[in-house]
Amino acid sequence: MNIKDFYKKGIEMGIDADFRSNEYVAKLLERRKVKAEKLSGRHKDEFDAESLENPYADSRILHVAEDKNVTKILAGIDIESAEIMLAKDLGVDLVVAHHPMGRALGDLHEVMELQADILEQYGVPINVGEGMLKERISEVERGFNPRNLWKTLDVAKLINVNVMCFHTASDNIAAKVVTEKLDKAKPERVEDIMDALKEIPEYQEAIARGVGPKIFAGVAENRCGKILVDMTGGTEGPPKLYEKLSQAGVGTIVGMHISEEHKKEADAANINIVIAGHMSSDSIGMNIILDEAEKQGVEIISCGGLFRVSRNTQ
Repeated sequence: MNIKDFYKKGIEMGIDADFRSNEYVAKLLERRKVKAEKLSGRHKDEFDAESLENPYADSRILHVAEDKNVTKILAGIDIESAEIMLAKDLGVDLVVAHHPMGRALGDLHEVMELQADILEQYGVPINVGEGMLKERISEVERGFNPRNLWKTLDVAKLINVNVMCFHTASDNIAAKVVTEKLDKAKPERVEDIMDALKEIPEYQEAIARGVGPKIFAGVAENRCGKILVDMTGGTEGPPKLYEKLSQAGVGTIVGMHISEEHKKEADAANINIVIAGHMSSDSIGMNIILDEAEKQGVEIISCGGLFRVSRNTQ
């Protein structure tokens, strides 16, 4: 398995786990292709050709010093300069991050349209979801614009370390795993959700580390109502969406993390919030992608907050 093969496999897995259908994603990519064909001049030169094959702008190959066969991967949720230096010392062929950096971070806002599609599946009209997300997407884009996005990748280039990241592609997988778990468990009350989550190995590891699933809004005895697993789509949406979700019949949201502003809106909308955990939830999708490399005989070394669990040995 070379670097590009592994990257392609990760993106394919993200598409297969997407809440939207494969047909919808294919239609989205075709729409981009039609638009790209109409570009000319500098607009054509500036177009991100990668987006014609990969629907997730925050998941990409970030630097390839040499596209070689991969025998050893250093993987983490957060990769910074120290981990890049460590990778060189360990002699790994590829560093795989979850959280994006470089262009993948600068373009993160582009994946947030996924949230509107998910919200529509839970009863929020698409025009309402798109309308409310518009300003939040713009806010996220403005927020990342002045940041030093390339610092870590500059180190990778200087010492010839290969780097890629899987963000939304990985989060789609995590969201699917948790959704399927809860669908099977059929929880009636919030405490039942907690019990179901604690059967997932990454959350078991999180509990051992003191960062297991927690109820952030509502109480354990509350009935769940309709459950929304909110674990993909780039980053947090607009706080006012909780009111719309409540009106659509959503009673409980299971997420990775939540800001104080969002928690206040959830409380006001009488929506239960279960926070499964950030590093642990991110680790689910990453682990399942990394398992594919492991099946090919690749050694996986974890760092940077990754709770490594191999399902190949379970």
